[in-house]
Amino acid sequence: MVNAPLAALHADSGSKERLRLWIRLLRACRLIEAELRGRLKAQFDSTLPRFDVLSALNRRPEGMAMSDLSRFLLVSNGNVTGIVDRLVAEGLVVRSRRDGDRRASIVRLTGQGITSFARMAAAHEAWIDELLTSVSPQDARQLTFMLKSFRSEWERET
Repeated sequence: MVNAPLAALHADSGSKERLRLWIRLLRACRLIEAELRGRLKAQFDSTLPRFDVLSALNRRPEGMAMSDLSRFLLVSNGNVTGIVDRLVAEGLVVRSRRDGDRRASIVRLTGQGITSFARMAAAHEAWIDELLTSVSPQDARQLTFMLKSFRSEWERET
């Protein structure tokens, strides 16, 4: 048995570096997210959750069940329902029944929704490029790979 102080054992384990990494990731995410929220509101009178719903639906032209949409976005069905209701009222999304099942709704973008989202997505991509301009394409690829690897490993454990 080693009689090293507990602090020395933790220092060698990398836990402090991982904690610093988490704090930096969280801070960067929150700063970027706050900037995106402000820009979406100012330029498109939209919210980030609304953008996220449109983005998810844009990836699935055939539409998504409401439950799949909420799972994909990692939010409750109630959160998605309110956003989808407003998007339907604005003509950006259409809701239909799946195979005659009155309880299961499929939502998809309308033509107007596709056009509206395309404008927002182009601006969003430009904003991200601007906000992360100091990250080289190579570093971005490497960080993306590392985070995907982490996510894959972490998801296997849950």
